[in-house]
Amino acid sequence: MAQAGGKVHVVRVSKTGYVDKQGRRRDYSTAYLRRTYRDGGKVKNETVANLSALPGHVIDLIDAGLKGQQLVPAGEAVTITRSLPHGHVAAVHAMAARLGLPALLGPAGRHRDLAMALIISRVVNPRSKLSTLTWWADTTLGTDLGIDGAGTDDLYAAMDWLAGQQDSIEAHLAARHLAPEANPARMALFDLTSAWMEGRHCPLAARGYSRDGKKGRLQIEYGLLTDPDGRPVAVRVFPGSTGDPTAFTKIVEVVRDKFRLASMVMVGDRGMITSARIAALNRREDGTPRQDPYGWITALRAPAIKKLMAEDGPLQLSLFDEQDLAEITSDDFPGERLIACRNPVLAADRARTREDLLAATEKLLAPVIARVQAGRLQGAGPIGVEVGKAIGKYKTAKHFAVTITDTALDVTRRRDQIDAEAALDGFYVLRTPVPASQIDAPGVVTAYKNLKYVERDFRHIKADDLDLRPVFHWLEERVKAHVLICMLACYLTWHLRRAWAPLTFTDEQPPEPGNPVTPARRSAAAQAKASGQYDPAGQPYRSFRGLLEHLATLTRNQVRFAGARATVPMLAEPTSAQREAFRLLAVPIPLMLK
Repeated sequence: MAQAGGKVHVVRVSKTGYVDKQGRRRDYSTAYLRRTYRDGGKVKNETVANLSALPGHVIDLIDAGLKGQQLVPAGEAVTITRSLPHGHVAAVHAMAARLGLPALLGPAGRHRDLAMALIISRVVNPRSKLSTLTWWADTTLGTDLGIDGAGTDDLYAAMDWLAGQQDSIEAHLAARHLAPEANPARMALFDLTSAWMEGRHCPLAARGYSRDGKKGRLQIEYGLLTDPDGRPVAVRVFPGSTGDPTAFTKIVEVVRDKFRLASMVMVGDRGMITSARIAALNRREDGTPRQDPYGWITALRAPAIKKLMAEDGPLQLSLFDEQDLAEITSDDFPGERLIACRNPVLAADRARTREDLLAATEKLLAPVIARVQAGRLQGAGPIGVEVGKAIGKYKTAKHFAVTITDTALDVTRRRDQIDAEAALDGFYVLRTPVPASQIDAPGVVTAYKNLKYVERDFRHIKADDLDLRPVFHWLEERVKAHVLICMLACYLTWHLRRAWAPLTFTDEQPPEPGNPVTPARRSAAAQAKASGQYDPAGQPYRSFRGLLEHLATLTRNQVRFAGARATVPMLAEPTSAQREAFRLLAVPIPLMLK
């Protein structure tokens, strides 16, 4: 006889492959509540209820409850007490650690942690220093580096400390990237740019030529020294009125005296390495020759090229009938090699630009001429003022002949001047004393064109990534520390962009041009990326900034489980793109930064 009681449990029965009378194949799944009991020494089962009509999750709850599990409402099982963006700062910190940047900055301590946080913040989320202080608490960066409670005094003290470390940091970077072992060509690139200032109290702030188009604003100048691939190595800040040649002299002193690098080849643009600087480059202050002469690569200005193209000059158009590059010599440049290049694409572009500017100037002049002819504008002085406004906007005054009287105005194009300038379109001439046995003519052209890498770094520092400008600091050392932070952030960005090239629009393998004079081209793979194709994992390609923003969605959550007091840090489930980003950095996704 069956005994009362016995354990109750859930049984699931599945039947697959059943064919009904209509010949249709069907699968069935049923669930029963059964009780197990003994009858005369035998174990038997009794169906208490058929649960098949209940929803699946209800059946699961009944099964779990009968097995002794403690059931709580879904909203009370797990509580996320805090969620912070983590992936972006974790990735940048991982690259910094891989590059040895913490040790490069100096001895461990709070100042170094704050300096590291400033550099990482400049890469991830560039903003003012005071705004950065509040942002640290909104990411895992502040907590993990122990700087989320830092104040303004701590921040400025860290900047002052970092400024004192600049010479040591740059010397290590120079040894890493400019020394002969890493840089067999012994070549360094240098260029100068500007950034405008807010306020008038900084001793470095001065009026000068603004490369940002901020006329009438006080500014600073800063020069960036890189290796041949454009990897930042050192930066120097100058007053806003400093010229290119002066900045070049200062950086050569740094490379020669502080980095102690001999027989370097310095590459700079035509306004930087002037004849006067060349004459002084390899002589001491007392006029004696130096034992470790430096080479250089630069370009000639337009008047010098025009002189070479004179009737009896060495630069003749016939040289370029079958080639775009020719090496010549001139008595005006003794001991130097001159590499003349002609770029037809550049020639056509400059001709088109000139014609557009001339036409735009004539459009501005037309109303002025009409007012003079109608008698509404009279007097040589007032007419000259209006003409000056129109003719100076696009800087085309040299191409127009202007005749002004009190009652008349005549403006015509100076065809001879235009033709003389057009003859130089597409031509540029490089000059260097470096022998052909050390670097051939195509190599000279490539080295000079590599200045584009410094220009690219300036774009990243100024606008694309790091937002250096404008500068708000008053103290000279703080301004220099701010620029140094941006330079070190650019160093990090340079390596991150290379590592993440497979996930971004970056051209991973740009084709090597057969002719260094021709414009660079993107590879077919890079063009496919730009056309909207997806990566092998089915993810869209992103910009560098877009990838950082995507990594920020990888959060670290403080989780408290039901019945527990303490919280447990847990990462959100990474996306495939986030996993791949860390794989390309050759590091696992860290739960903590350190």
